[in-house]
Amino acid sequence: MDGAAAPSILFSESHMDRHPPPSLPDWLESQVPFDRYMVEVGDGLNIHVMEQGEGRPVLLFHGNPTWGYLYRRVAAELVDEPLRLIMPDLIGLGFSDRPSEVADHTLENHSQWMASLIGQLNLSDAVVVVQDWGGAIGLHSVSHHPGLMSGLVALNTVIGPPKTGFKPTSLHRVMNSPLGGFISGTLGWPQDYLRVLQNDKSSISGTVQKSYSYPLKRAQGGSQAALGLLRMVPDTMDHPTVAPLREVAASVKDFTGPSAIVWGRQDPVLGKILRRINRALPNAEVTVTEAGHFLQEEVPEEIAAAIMSVVARV
Repeated sequence: MDGAAAPSILFSESHMDRHPPPSLPDWLESQVPFDRYMVEVGDGLNIHVMEQGEGRPVLLFHGNPTWGYLYRRVAAELVDEPLRLIMPDLIGLGFSDRPSEVADHTLENHSQWMASLIGQLNLSDAVVVVQDWGGAIGLHSVSHHPGLMSGLVALNTVIGPPKTGFKPTSLHRVMNSPLGGFISGTLGWPQDYLRVLQNDKSSISGTVQKSYSYPLKRAQGGSQAALGLLRMVPDTMDHPTVAPLREVAASVKDFTGPSAIVWGRQDPVLGKILRRINRALPNAEVTVTEAGHFLQEEVPEEIAAAIMSVVARV
């Protein structure tokens, strides 16, 4: 598929064909006791989805280079609540299908693939939870379905471009060079080193780290999504991600429903931009924690409480 071309959207508001998901090894299946299935979202690609419970829908969007597994501890906190938790894996990550080219990983492509899934789920009055690239992708995809989102919980994420230009990190500069493919594919960065982004390094270790690495190692080209999503980070104001980020910012500005922010200020990637997120959501309830980037692993109770607070105010 041409990386510059928008994928076809397959909306089906009244019907969704669920396909069997890939089997999991016993050590991993026991950690995700959810209903799992696959849904075709266009371009011959299928998204892997996990669900828990019944009731008000809650869409939980992860980022790079994780998968729906990231929300399992939050889901455990909410297991007795009247909520339908929906945890999709981004295309290329987790157990979703992989595009053929790194260049296929654009914000607009991911948004339209996810928008296709959301259309087929036929949801209403959903609470949306976003983290990392799940913020821009999730909110841009939800904008294809006006009126769907009734509440928003923002974790460490970006929901619009900065006003004064970008300052790309040395990591992002390297990943945009020919050396990036070697670092991601051969050295396993960042997918094998998530702990370095945590305050509590032990929160991602052992079986937990293995659970994040396993999906990307089980299939050829598994590291392409991690690299592609890193390259989605704008390094100039002319980067193709900037325009859809502006659309995300506009959609958040127009949102009038209840919102909450749970923030990990020890996040070395996004920890310092809380004020920017708070300006975008000035009426949000804010909970600041000492967690790192993948705060779902460190403060699941606080995230679950924020979700319930938003649900109560919808």
